[in-house]
Amino acid sequence: MDIIGSFALILALLAAAYAFVAGIIGIRTRHPLLIKSARNAGMAIFPLVTLGVGCLVTLFFQNNFSMAYVAEHSNRALPAYYKFSALWAGQEGSLLFWSWLLSIYAFIALFVNRKKHPELMPYVGVILGGIQLFFLVLNNFVSSPFALVGTIGAAGAMHVVTLPDGSGLTPLLQYAEMDIHPPMLYLGYTGCTVPFAFALGALLGRYPGEKWIHITRRWMMVGWAFLGVGILLGGHWAYQVLGWGGYWAWDPVENASLLPWISATAFLHSVMMQEKRGMMRVWNVWLVFITYMLSILGTTLTRSGIVSSIHAFAQSSIGSWFVSFLALIFIVCFVAYWKNRDYLRTDNQLDSVISRESSFLFNNLILLAACFAVLWGTLFPVFSEWFQGSKITVGPPFFNKVNIPIALFLLFLTGVGPLLAWRRTSLSSLKRNFAWPLGTALVAGAIAFGFGYRHFYALVCLILAVFVSLTIFSEFFRGARVLSARSGDNIFASVGQLTMRNTRRYGGYIVHFAIVLIFIGISGQAFNQDIQKKMSVGSRLAIGPYTLLCQNFDATANSNYTAERATIEVFQGDRSVMMLYPERRFYLASQVTQTVVAIHSSLARDLYVVYAGRSPDSNDPVIHVYLNPLVRWIWLGGLVLVLGTILALLPNRQPQIVLQAAREPAGAKPFAAPAPAQRHGDD
Repeated sequence: MDIIGSFALILALLAAAYAFVAGIIGIRTRHPLLIKSARNAGMAIFPLVTLGVGCLVTLFFQNNFSMAYVAEHSNRALPAYYKFSALWAGQEGSLLFWSWLLSIYAFIALFVNRKKHPELMPYVGVILGGIQLFFLVLNNFVSSPFALVGTIGAAGAMHVVTLPDGSGLTPLLQYAEMDIHPPMLYLGYTGCTVPFAFALGALLGRYPGEKWIHITRRWMMVGWAFLGVGILLGGHWAYQVLGWGGYWAWDPVENASLLPWISATAFLHSVMMQEKRGMMRVWNVWLVFITYMLSILGTTLTRSGIVSSIHAFAQSSIGSWFVSFLALIFIVCFVAYWKNRDYLRTDNQLDSVISRESSFLFNNLILLAACFAVLWGTLFPVFSEWFQGSKITVGPPFFNKVNIPIALFLLFLTGVGPLLAWRRTSLSSLKRNFAWPLGTALVAGAIAFGFGYRHFYALVCLILAVFVSLTIFSEFFRGARVLSARSGDNIFASVGQLTMRNTRRYGGYIVHFAIVLIFIGISGQAFNQDIQKKMSVGSRLAIGPYTLLCQNFDATANSNYTAERATIEVFQGDRSVMMLYPERRFYLASQVTQTVVAIHSSLARDLYVVYAGRSPDSNDPVIHVYLNPLVRWIWLGGLVLVLGTILALLPNRQPQIVLQAAREPAGAKPFAAPAPAQRHGDD
């Protein structure tokens, strides 16, 4: 299997090289057969890399411990479903997985558009081929997943060694969600490649019209959605597995995934100005370029070891390859822009500050400010080491202080945008549309203040959440009311018809509502509580409305790990409401200890219980309990975000006109057609 897999990757490398070189020659000579063969070579990369991935997965299931990657990331006792996670657990396998997902995107883009855009697609094929060529060079020569375990004999010859067992998968990845989270995140990262190829291809080929921007927007939305889901799943994994009571620590690798999502969000808003008014062409092209470069920066931070992160791979020389690739991308993008900047010129200007265009512009500026703040804080340790010789880490207080006000202002703009008209909004229209949502939101804030919610940012978030929700509701209601008056259908049926007639617009509103739900969940952090206590059988611990009674401690074991488990009964008042079983596991193959959190979740709060170990002085078990309000709203918002994105990607349903035969009035006389006129010989 290792020989077949290696051979498949070499063939994929040759196909990528041919697609790149033949594509360039085909563009220069305009030879149709050469262009077609380059496209076919680009499409052939997918089945070849798929064969390589299939061979590596097979080696995991065969427990072939003569393969270095298999021996390092698997063992015989590892459950079968985690052997899929082992594919992307290390440097070599994750790079192969990246190449595979990239080949899927490239195949779909080339196949779907094989008979479309003949002036644009050769450029797209060359760019995709060049990017795949880079990653396949890494797969074959820099970080191969098919390397063998070997020793050097007395005569200096290399001998292949088959180990009796492997080191096992790191315990942090032995969680069902890790079969989903990395693929979603990688689908987001690699998904930024296709819109980058279309944007750069359109610029290089000076593709006429605005059609390329529609294609780019749809592909960007796909990558953006996968990135968003990957980020939320990563937060959920951190919350469920790491046992620290939180879901976002502003870790450098977490931030690296957030950066391209922010810039892609800016693009998906400002692209509407180019579609509607032909404005912001330069801005949009560079947003696509920046988004792709940030996705490459993200994997550079993960693989280079230049930042310290629980999510990063070990320090490796592969980082220099990515830094060089990133520099090459920037040079190509800048030269392409500079030579073709007149192609992006527009004559349209902003008509009014109070308009939907201006709201998109402010939205973009604030999003890019947030992106820069996160990027600066993430790279500050690197810069400080370069210039001062010591690595100074920027922690959560900096990120929270800078980004919370930015995020709240973005939430405000989310509500303002739908209330503004294109070009110019009249003052009377502004008052009419703003008055009742803003007034109701302020009343909700006053009620919350009266009930004792005095945290400033949490209170502002509540007011803005109500305001944005009402503006979204009013958009649906106003449109549905007009449709209901015309068709006679009830308001709920009209909402459905309205949504399907403009899926992009109303899918976007649903995504905005998802962001509101996520903000509500995040605001609950202001009211978090936690208590840590040594507990023995019969001990009690009180937190919020709950009392925890420790009933038992026991031990379990299997071929993969041994575990200590606590049995905790939870009371609310005098009523027993649940049993929780937090664990502390010791994984035999990796010799690593890992907590298994017990959580009781509701819309109001999460009761989060961790078996933190044993006290060093008394050897008593230590239980750490967190009470985290509103966390479930974040995961609920993630689900709504997915639904809204899917809706926005669906084609609009065109209204159907049904013609009915007119009824003849009673007593009407039949209509007699006039006799045809006499024709003359010259007629």
